[in-house]
Amino acid sequence: MGLTIAMLLVFFAVMIGVGLYCKRHATDVDGFVLGGRKAGAWLTAFAFGTSYFSAVIFVGYAGQFGWNFGLASTWIGLGNTFIGSLLAWNVLGRRTRVMTRHIQSRTMPDFFGKRFDCDALKIAASVIVFIFLIPYTASLYNGLSSLFNIAFEIPYWVVIIIMAVLTAVYVIFGGYMATAINDFIQGIIMLFGIVAVIAAVLNDNGGFMQAMVDLSKIDAGTGLQGGYVSFLGPDPLALVFVVILTSLGTWGLPQMVGKFYSIKSEDAIRKGTIISTFFALIVAGGCYFLGGFGRLYADRVVGADGKVAFDTIVPTMLSSLSPAIIGIVIVLVLSASMSTLSSLVLTSSSTLTLDVIVPARKKETTQKKQLLIMRLFIVFFIVVSAVIAIVKDAFGFTFIAQMMGVSWGALAGAFLAPFLYGLYWKGTTRASVWASFAFGCGVMIFQLYVSMAGVTFANPVMGYLFASSIRSGCVAMVGGLVLVPVVSVLTKKMEQSRTDEIFSCYNSQVVTDITSDLGK
Repeated sequence: MGLTIAMLLVFFAVMIGVGLYCKRHATDVDGFVLGGRKAGAWLTAFAFGTSYFSAVIFVGYAGQFGWNFGLASTWIGLGNTFIGSLLAWNVLGRRTRVMTRHIQSRTMPDFFGKRFDCDALKIAASVIVFIFLIPYTASLYNGLSSLFNIAFEIPYWVVIIIMAVLTAVYVIFGGYMATAINDFIQGIIMLFGIVAVIAAVLNDNGGFMQAMVDLSKIDAGTGLQGGYVSFLGPDPLALVFVVILTSLGTWGLPQMVGKFYSIKSEDAIRKGTIISTFFALIVAGGCYFLGGFGRLYADRVVGADGKVAFDTIVPTMLSSLSPAIIGIVIVLVLSASMSTLSSLVLTSSSTLTLDVIVPARKKETTQKKQLLIMRLFIVFFIVVSAVIAIVKDAFGFTFIAQMMGVSWGALAGAFLAPFLYGLYWKGTTRASVWASFAFGCGVMIFQLYVSMAGVTFANPVMGYLFASSIRSGCVAMVGGLVLVPVVSVLTKKMEQSRTDEIFSCYNSQVVTDITSDLGK
């Protein structure tokens, strides 16, 4: 315990120190929200990765999907690496940076408003962010209780408050740059931590081969021998849905796409793509690979009623390890949670302030006042998310738990398609954006109703797709990718002169070295 406390105190001191140091970068709105658009490759890549992978993945998803799919859950980590990171950077990174700077957009809702010349779209997107990002933020605390019980015997609400207060301090003082630098530090901890944990857990099970042998003896219940060590696991179709949601979904999340707004240069994009991909491979691949061995601990995670406590699987795997490894894991999970929390509250506060509050005011709002409003909203979002997490844990409200589950699908389903097409296609119309907003949110609200009311379907396809928010989230995202071009073809286009002006940013010529471009 003494070693773990010492590590935590050093960790907390560094986080607060960085926040105070970065205060000088947060003197205006651009500096506070985007770091002055001067974030380099390492900071942006680690900010992207740490916002992507939170404690929900390490403690919750790794345990749940590892239990369901065995070692095939590693495919989820690979999907996160090559679709959620590598492809996202290549498809979205450069174009997002160029167009958002050209139209002077600071947030995703602001992008919709300026790209499609419609303030109503900006407000609608802000409302969607406000409604669905708060429960998503509250979900970041999931799993912390069982993990902290390994090292400390303190109430769960104390852990939540400590994490919330520390995150608030460095985000309020330093804004985006404090978040990015702390994300870099936290990312380093996550990289080394996950490697150390995997090595320790495998060693605790007699090594990699012995753990594989033991896992292969467990009946997957599908008639497939060794199902939990097979290439695609016992349920390949369900695995595909998880890969799609957790990988493609990042393309439509405001806190993820926002990282591309602040990239400094072309060189930073190239390097950032490589760094982000490597980070995802180690962290996401490692987490899901580790979770794949969860069934070796079945005797300690399955209750008397036969139900599996998924959030306790990974903590149980760690409970017999050395104090040093447990201390590393505690810091690792706090790093993952705080980095994602800081990104989410900064996104929420800036969106509500810049896209709703400031435009609604009749008087001109100074930079100083805008910063004050954003800082107040940061406090508000952190307090609300912490209260939701505490109430959910204390009373077990099913509505809150279900709301957390649908948040990712609603945000990605609403925003992914219109944002992607808006970057690449002049023919994308306002009506198609409205259709995507309505479809993405509508599907996930229907999923919430189905889950809460226990609705059953006569149609087996509907029953399968709405059996969980993971599958319906995929429906929302993929449906939007089909819906936007179809509606755009059938509805009124924007004025050509306006779209030509917006897309003119891609026609600007720059001089480059032959090492970067061979020319003709």
